[in-house]
Amino acid sequence: MASNPKTPSRFRSRSDAKTPLTPSLISSFNAISLSPKRHPADLSNPFLARSRPASPVKRATTGAAAFPSSSGATHGGVIRKGGIESRLEVVSHDYHPPKVNQNARPELKRSRSTPSTRERTLSHSSSHGDRFITTREDDVAPASLSSTATANLAPTATSSPGHTARLANATGVPLNRRVLAYHEPPPASSNAAFLTTQRNLARPLYSRADLPSSNGTFKDKSRKVPTTPERVLDAPGMVDDFYLNLVSWSALNTVGVALGESTYLWSADTGVVSHLGDAPQGTYVASVDFSNDGAYLGIGLGTGAIELWDASTSQRLRTMQPSGDAGGQCASLAWYAYVLTSGHSSGTIHHHDVRVPRHLVASLEGHAGEVCGLRWSSGGDVLASGGNDNVVNLWDGRGGDVGATTRGAPKWTKRNHTAAVKALAFAPWAPLLASGGGTSDTCIHVWNTTTGARLHTYQTGAQVTGVHWARDRKELVSTHGFPGNALAGWAYPPPSGSSGSRTGAGAAAGSSSSAKIFEIRDAHDARVLFSALSPNGEVLVTGAGDENLKFWRIWEAKAAKKKSKAKEEISVGRGILSIR
Repeated sequence: MASNPKTPSRFRSRSDAKTPLTPSLISSFNAISLSPKRHPADLSNPFLARSRPASPVKRATTGAAAFPSSSGATHGGVIRKGGIESRLEVVSHDYHPPKVNQNARPELKRSRSTPSTRERTLSHSSSHGDRFITTREDDVAPASLSSTATANLAPTATSSPGHTARLANATGVPLNRRVLAYHEPPPASSNAAFLTTQRNLARPLYSRADLPSSNGTFKDKSRKVPTTPERVLDAPGMVDDFYLNLVSWSALNTVGVALGESTYLWSADTGVVSHLGDAPQGTYVASVDFSNDGAYLGIGLGTGAIELWDASTSQRLRTMQPSGDAGGQCASLAWYAYVLTSGHSSGTIHHHDVRVPRHLVASLEGHAGEVCGLRWSSGGDVLASGGNDNVVNLWDGRGGDVGATTRGAPKWTKRNHTAAVKALAFAPWAPLLASGGGTSDTCIHVWNTTTGARLHTYQTGAQVTGVHWARDRKELVSTHGFPGNALAGWAYPPPSGSSGSRTGAGAAAGSSSSAKIFEIRDAHDARVLFSALSPNGEVLVTGAGDENLKFWRIWEAKAAKKKSKAKEEISVGRGILSIR
C-alpha cells in the first residue's frame, strides 16, 4: 500500500479551526507576571519599581476613562496605558473659594520660585534657624543675664536670648539700661587748677546779657514803654462782663464803644464824641465791630439780632435776625469784606451777606458753649472762634456762598485751654494765631494756621482778655484781668529755656520773665476786659469796669523813627551822603 508522502511543514496550510482554551488555561495565563524578580535588598533603589500583584484583566471600553463596575469593585484609581501604570491623586472634598477679606491688604505678586513672606518667616522660625546665629539654649548665660532679663529685650520668635545675653556679657552693656548712659564720673584731671583758670576767664564771654540767643531774639532794653496812658476818656455805664466785646477801632480812626443800651463814636482825629443810637427797649448792646473799610458798624444785641449802622450818617440800615433758635445774646462779631459773622450764646456761628435781602448764607456748629471770640484772618481763608467750652476752632473760609445750612466741620479743633477763650488775634506777617484763656488757664498759645500745630505757650499768670500782634516787629501785647489788671508785652518767638517757650505737652524750666518785654500793672482799677488796636498799630485802647477808656502808646512805627533820626542828622550839619 502506497503511502502518501507528508507535506513539509513550511508548505503546510494552517487550520482555520482554533482549539478552544479551557478555563484552567485562561487562569494560568493570567497568573503569569512579566515583571522581573527583585531581591528585598533592592528596595533602596528608587529607580526600581516595587512588585505589585497581577492587575485585573483590561476590559474593552469605548471611552478614555475607566469607571468602576456596578458590582462595587473598584480599580483603586489605577489606569493602565501601554503597559505603564499611574496612580491618581483622588480627593474626597469639593473646592470652596476662600472668603475675601475687604480690609486685608492685597498680596504682592511674586514668582513661583519665591515663597511668600509669611511662608519664609514660618519656615525659618519653625524648622530652619539662621545659620549665622547660634541656637544654643539659655542655660549657658550667667545668672545676671537670665532669660527673664532678655525677654523684655527680644520678645520675638526669631531672636536668640542666649546669643543676646552672651553679647551683652562680652561688651559689658546691661540689657535694661541705655547704651550711652554713663554712671561713673570721668577721671580727675591732672591739672585741675589750669582748667579752672581757663573757665573763669571764658565765663564772661557767655554771661553777657546783650548777646542774642540762637533764635535771634533778645530783650531790647533801649526801648521804654510809657507806663501812663496818653489819654483817658470817661465811659459811664460800661458793663463789666468778660464775654462781651464792647470796643472797636475802625480804619477811619474812629473808636466805637457800647455803654449799656447806647453806642457812641469818638473820632481820634478831631476828638468829637457822637451818639450813634440806642438798642431796642428791653435789650442791650453785647458786641460792636467795624467793617474792614470803616464805613459800617455792626452791633450785636442781647436778643441775638444784629443791627447794621452807617457810621458817617448815624443811620440804622437794617436789622438781621439769624433765626428763631439763635438762643441768647450775640456776644461777638467779625467782618470780612461783605460777610458779617456773628457768634451766639447757643454756640452757633452765622454768616450774613449784607448785600442781599436773605442775609443768612451759612451756619457753623462747633461749640458747646457761648462763642465769645471771633476773628477773620487778613486774607479771609481762616476764621478763628473761641468759646466758653474752652475750645478754639479754626474754620476754612474759602467755601464760597452756600445755602443757609450747616457747613461741615472745623478745620482744626484745639482743646489745650482750660478756661473760656475770648482773646484771638492773627499775626499780620505770618500764618500764626494767638489765643488766650480765662482765669483757670492764664496761657497764651500760638498756633500755626497752616498745619494746626501749637508752636509756643506763654505763662501769663493772669486772666487773658485780649491779644494783639505788632505790625512791624515780632512782638505781641496782652491785656489781663485778675489778679493784675495789667498790660504785658511779649517777644516772639520766646527765648529758649523760658516757660514762654513751652512746646508740645511739657514746659521747659525757667521763668516767663525772660520772654516778657514790659508790664504795666494796675492799668485799670478793674479787669481790663476790652481792647482794640489803632489803624497804624501804635496805640492800644483799653476799657474796663471802672468806666474808663485809656489809650496806651505801645509801639512806635519804625519808619517814623528813622525819619525823625534823619531830620536830626540834617540839623547837626551832616550831608545827604552821610544819611544814606
